[in-house]
Amino acid sequence: MANKVEKTNAARLLDLAKIAYRLVPYEVDESNLAADHVAEQLGEDINRVFKTLVLEGDREPRHFVCVIPGNCEVDLKKAAKAAGVKKADLIPMKELLPLTGYIRGGCTAIGMKKRFPVFIHSTARNFDTIFVSAGQRGLQLDLNPEDLINYTGATVTDLTRDDNEQ
Repeated sequence: MANKVEKTNAARLLDLAKIAYRLVPYEVDESNLAADHVAEQLGEDINRVFKTLVLEGDREPRHFVCVIPGNCEVDLKKAAKAAGVKKADLIPMKELLPLTGYIRGGCTAIGMKKRFPVFIHSTARNFDTIFVSAGQRGLQLDLNPEDLINYTGATVTDLTRDDNEQ
């Protein structure tokens, strides 16, 4: 293979844990880091491409991570309830790199600087594998959602707005 993909820290951590995954590169558009662009580049269903968001609560846990389908918006009330806080909001973008070690468009729940509580949207279990960032822009991990749930110690729950549900 001519274009060997460099392993990210997240991929090395999965190797150490003996978790199967596939690294899938895609073309980055700096002006469009949205998950639907990633799904389009991968030729995959947007419901299988998950985005990782870092939220800040009004008390402990101060920070926590939500992994949701790429075409959904996080419901801040549901996320706060899942984390056991009264109120939560997305962290300011400038805090993402110092807090997690990752940049926007390359954030993953695997291998953050510090271990934060992780919540994964329940629809992840609808698929044999899902896509999450591999820890850098232009690279996704294709892995079994149960492996991600178990590795991160995630709680599986509903985290999104009910716009498209009955």
